[in-house]
Amino acid sequence: MKMLRFRSPSIRSLDQETLCTIRLLDDSEISCSIQRDTKGQFLLDHVCNHYNLLEKDYFGIRYVDPEKQRHWLDPSKPVVRQMKAQQPYMMCFRVKFYPNEPMKIKEELTRYLLYLQLKRDVYHGRLLCPFADAAYLGACIIQGELGDYDPDEHPSDYIRDFKLFPKQSLKLERKIIEIHKNELRGQSAALAELNMVQRAHTLETYGVDPHPCKDFTGSTAFLGFTATGFVVFQGNKRIHLLKWADVSKLKFEGKTFYVIGIQKEKKLVLTFHTSTPAACKHLWKCGVENQAFYKCAKSSQIKTVSSSNIFFKGSRYRYSGRVAKEVIEASSKIQRDPPTVRRAQFGQSRSYNSLSHKNLIMNMEPLVPALPSTNEYEETATDNGRTEAAISPASPETPITAVYKYFPPDPPSGPQCGRGAPCASMLPTPVEDNQGGVDLLFSSPVQSPAWLLRELHADPDIQAQLEAERERDRAYELLSSGLRLLSSNERANACLLSVARFVAVVTGVLLVVVPTLLLLLESDIDVSFLHEIRQTPEFQQFHYEYYCPLRRWALCKIGKALEKLWSD
Repeated sequence: MKMLRFRSPSIRSLDQETLCTIRLLDDSEISCSIQRDTKGQFLLDHVCNHYNLLEKDYFGIRYVDPEKQRHWLDPSKPVVRQMKAQQPYMMCFRVKFYPNEPMKIKEELTRYLLYLQLKRDVYHGRLLCPFADAAYLGACIIQGELGDYDPDEHPSDYIRDFKLFPKQSLKLERKIIEIHKNELRGQSAALAELNMVQRAHTLETYGVDPHPCKDFTGSTAFLGFTATGFVVFQGNKRIHLLKWADVSKLKFEGKTFYVIGIQKEKKLVLTFHTSTPAACKHLWKCGVENQAFYKCAKSSQIKTVSSSNIFFKGSRYRYSGRVAKEVIEASSKIQRDPPTVRRAQFGQSRSYNSLSHKNLIMNMEPLVPALPSTNEYEETATDNGRTEAAISPASPETPITAVYKYFPPDPPSGPQCGRGAPCASMLPTPVEDNQGGVDLLFSSPVQSPAWLLRELHADPDIQAQLEAERERDRAYELLSSGLRLLSSNERANACLLSVARFVAVVTGVLLVVVPTLLLLLESDIDVSFLHEIRQTPEFQQFHYEYYCPLRRWALCKIGKALEKLWSD
């Protein structure tokens, strides 16, 4: 009988709650509980509800895995499946897409959050700026935090209490004090923040989240994506700017990242190497998202991007949010009273009430599988016995199990001989004791088994019959062994035939492919279809990444072999 198995989700696992802590832009923290199937959009919505934020498309939630690799939380996937760290989960609320036109932000609250992100970028050294711009940005931050300069409240070295830049010199502090005293007097906190955002928007590193890597020469470089396009920095100098309209494809293979585009009417392939495959994939996904957000006019124009090539099937990804033009259009239609902006003092963190004290847990009913009737699992009686599968009722806390009971076969109802009947037994028929018992079987020489065997062997006809049977058995054994040998030979021949066919097919393919590749790689024949193949990014990648190194290695080996031959 076939065993019945049931698979059902664990009720406890569905009800299990996980604590998530999200660090905000002012370093305060909020917490909430999620369940196993809670998606990333739930966390993003609750943070935006905490702020009363409507222009939420610029923001995202970032986390770091145990290998110290950063990731953006995918709103369309469950949180638990994305997080590889141990519970409780720690995440950060950050600006994901920097607005290309900050003046088109509708609400002051959104500008304030962008200001907090830019202040973090300045402090961590991501927003690189000249001395004059650094002093102006620092003065705007001071004006927004302290207000107008007051000689009675602010001593001569009051800037020292504020850590604004990674390297903050005395000369820079004096310049900040000068601008704070003279140029920014009378500005409100909102106006000072707006001036800071406008000045930061003019810098080359505005919106750049640097990804460290190495170029084809082995030099360290930092890649980034802005509203304008793809940028490459070496040190403090920008060495590449490829606009989104000129970027035709982004792809990666393992730890190698490729940017394929057009520059000065010529195809360009930029190659970079990251430290790990996970870092390379994160870089690729960031590029795909930024290109879709800033380049597309509508979200319906976004296509699924693949990193595959002619040899390997790579990853596929599609950005699922709104694009920049749609966000600006939606912002212009906002009609409500401006929300209150609660600003935090510099260097302090606000302590909000934890979201875990509120009823923010998703109301999810446990998925209890419907149990079929027990009649569906009952089996009828067989000749040898009867088996019944009785499904025990499963409580919400116990898994579904099946209890099987065995019933012995029914005794025969008559003297007939059927399967399982006593007369089919190979045991001798019992003899009653009053009839002589067991001794009666061997008391007479006529009925003795030894006597019967001697008589059989003495009969020549029986001996001839037995010898003929032995000959037939030997012939049958020889025939069986021959058939087995023949079948094994047939299997071996079939295997050899399949190997020969495979070798023939591979040889034929090589005879076609190798001359074609040599024609494409080594000849100067300028035929239209050959020219088009040579211009494809995949062919150029194969030529420069695989064929050229292989050819140099082969020529080097052949040269050494010839030198050794001539020297001998």
